[in-house]
Amino acid sequence: MLQKVKVRLLVSRKVDLVWTKHAREKMKFYHLSEQRVCRVLHSPKRIEEGIAPGTIAMMQRAGSQKHPYEVWTMVVKTSKGKRVISSWKYPGITKPGEPLPEEILREMREIT
Repeated sequence: MLQKVKVRLLVSRKVDLVWTKHAREKMKFYHLSEQRVCRVLHSPKRIEEGIAPGTIAMMQRAGSQKHPYEVWTMVVKTSKGKRVISSWKYPGITKPGEPLPEEILREMREIT
């Protein structure tokens, strides 16, 4: 079951986000709100290639100095906007992986 939601990411632009059922369940499990996931999409600290083919993973750090964690969101670009595949919290700090090519980063910025 997919659900469309219009989200205001920049000052005057709206982007259609489609949330998968899996993403909604993961958000509920990890106590993540739609606003928190949208904040990760709007200003990620790190952008990497997703594990699934054709996906992009975005990350933001959160928590305290003593108990840090990361909020990850995996999206796939569609013709109508972005589809949120999954979101999760990772306890601790991960090492940076392989960054995305500049061409894909430009395309993602054009959508948002």
